[in-house]
Order: sequence, then structure tokens, then C-alpha cells
Amino acid sequence: MPQISAICVFCGSRTGVDPAYEEAARGLGRMMAERGIRLVYGGGHIGLMGVLADAVLESGGEVTGVIPDFLRRREVGRDDLTELVVTDSMHARKQRMFEQADAFVTLPGGLGTLDETIEVATWKQLGMHAKPIVILDAGGYWRALSDLLAAVVKGGFAYGDIQTLWSVVETPDQVFEAIDAAVRPGPKAASARL
Repeated sequence: MPQISAICVFCGSRTGVDPAYEEAARGLGRMMAERGIRLVYGGGHIGLMGVLADAVLESGGEVTGVIPDFLRRREVGRDDLTELVVTDSMHARKQRMFEQADAFVTLPGGLGTLDETIEVATWKQLGMHAKPIVILDAGGYWRALSDLLAAVVKGGFAYGDIQTLWSVVETPDQVFEAIDAAVRPGPKAASARL
């Protein structure tokens, strides 16, 4: 894999109920800063987004937040980042985050996190990129997603090698190992036969 200088992290605007979620966000942020990897994220100061950005900044790292104007006006954005990009829509936000990242990591989160993760995986399946995608399954949060994707395959709506589109890990330090070991999608996952 080429050198990773920026990772886009998708995560919740809430912290969730399990302390393992915040612990994973804090650990990932600290490790990114230690490795000189810039964080690209949704630009918020609340939830796991805030925990993650704080950890990167407190450890001396760089953070680029990307937030739509309507969310910034709701006072969930923050101005103490290395860079804050304000977009005119959620779609523009996702495109900008995608363009600035060399890899993607998903922490626990809600519908927005799920949407962002599935979209970058779909783009990878369609051959639009080959960037690593890592799901950090802190506290077993994403087990249900893995079960759902297995059901999609079992139901005949995807090939069995769609799991080559992403890696699933349990701890922040495993994220970097998974990025380094990332493989290109399998031939069926990246097939034009949708």
C-alpha cells in the first residue's frame, strides 16, 4: 500500500452506551497523531467525533473537519481544528471527505456513520477507488452489520467475496495493521456484474 497520510474516520455524533466506544475513539486519535496521520472527519465537537478530534489535537496531530453549513449553524461544528471545510450539502461533505482521505475507518455510530461506510464500500465495489476500509468493531458494536452482510450474500444479492472490500478489527492498533495489509477487492466483488 502507498503511504497513508490522512484517514477519514466515520463515527457517531453521540458517544453511545458502552465506554469501549469512547476508549476506541481516544486510542485511535492518539495513535493517528503519533504516526503523523491527519484526521479527516465530520467536523463536529459532539459525540465520538468530538472525542476523536480532541485526542488527535491533544496529541499534537492535525485535523480536517468537513461539515455542511446547516450543521455548522446548529452549533455542532468546531473552529479549533487545523482546517475546517464548510460544504453546501451532505453529498458535498462526503465527496470532500473521500477526496482528502487515503483510507477509511468506521467507529460506532448511527445512520450517518452507516451511510458513509456503505457508500465508500459501494464505490470500492464499483471500482471507483481501492482505498482501505477498516471497521473498528469496538465492543462488538458492528457484529450485526457483519451478520446483515452475510445475509445479503446468502440471499443472492452479493458475491461471497464482498468481505474483501473492508477489514474488521477489534482494537485501534489493529486498524493500522489492517490498512497495511489491505488487499484489492476480489474479482467478483469488483465485478461489473452487480
